[in-house]
Amino acid sequence: MRFVMPVIALLAAVLSPALNAAPDLVPAPPQLPATSWLLMDHDSGRVLVDHESAARVEPASITKIMTSYVAFHALRNGSINLDDEVRISKNARYKHTDGSRMFVEYNSQVSVEDLLRGIIVQSGNDASIALAEHIAGSEESFVTLMNRHAQALGMNDTHFANSTGWPDENHYTTAEDLATLSRAMINDFPKEYAMFAERRFTHNGIKQSNRNRLLWLDDRVDGIKTGHTESAGYCLVSSAVNDEMRLIAVVMGADSDSQRDNASRKLLNYGFRFYETFQLHDVDEPLTEMRIWKGDQDVVPLGLEAPLHVTIPRGQRDDVKANMKVDSMIMAPAKKGQEYGTVNVMLGEEVLASEPLVALRDVKEGSIWRKLVDNIKLMFK
Repeated sequence: MRFVMPVIALLAAVLSPALNAAPDLVPAPPQLPATSWLLMDHDSGRVLVDHESAARVEPASITKIMTSYVAFHALRNGSINLDDEVRISKNARYKHTDGSRMFVEYNSQVSVEDLLRGIIVQSGNDASIALAEHIAGSEESFVTLMNRHAQALGMNDTHFANSTGWPDENHYTTAEDLATLSRAMINDFPKEYAMFAERRFTHNGIKQSNRNRLLWLDDRVDGIKTGHTESAGYCLVSSAVNDEMRLIAVVMGADSDSQRDNASRKLLNYGFRFYETFQLHDVDEPLTEMRIWKGDQDVVPLGLEAPLHVTIPRGQRDDVKANMKVDSMIMAPAKKGQEYGTVNVMLGEEVLASEPLVALRDVKEGSIWRKLVDNIKLMFK
């Protein structure tokens, strides 16, 4: 059995007199000249704008977000290093000579770090294939890793057929899945993500600019990746930060690079202007303490395993309500992370967040005497 209690401490810091004005009405989101689009808050994961985000689309070179994501995992687990010298195969050099390239030379050696910039900044198909071969032995084996990571991230409507984004009937994704991938990239590899903000990179004497023109047009933008093929149209996944609020915008299938840029800016401006994100509670910070029976301690602190963020229309903080549903009877032993309830955050009838309420420390079984005393108390409870 669980009982409900208000989360007074949870909201006290954020519902103070910050915004007492009448809530602003949020206008309809912009309509864009594209096939599908989505706007998501990075911290809360709330989708603010959605148009056909579950529709299957071609990712083109946006694929290289996943190529980089797999490479960053390989760096983290030590299977490759930034200073590894990669010998460029004939396949990497000549497979896609009419697409975007880093301009690596056959049989030359290029560092992993340079190949990553060739992928991220220059969108090089040659760099993608070379790094894929270095990590997995072949591009085909690397694609298997890409699809495994996609499944692990919950990208259920995505399938990769190559590391570059070259058109293939078995190479597809959705705007929703690309937002999921981008959120994971920023969360899992915040240091490495900085590469996506780099405007230029020079290799083999050839300087190339990042194709993401928003890096020049909007100081808030720090990534992420463009894509274009004739069949996919012009695509862009962008991310921007304003007053500690980070948004992720996905625009797929625009008719020109200027259209995708303008559409992305419209989404970002809409989100920053009409919404705000704030943290309700931090990880490992007690929300409440509950009586625990038959333990070596009388109470167990309960809280969250991860920071809790919510995204709401601007001016509506005072309308946010939260409560906890907590197990009415908690018995020792208790393990840190064990679930004993739920925190629900509401805005009117809308559930903004629902997170498990967990023990923040272990509580061992008490002595025989303590168990006996508690058994007697429970008889009269």
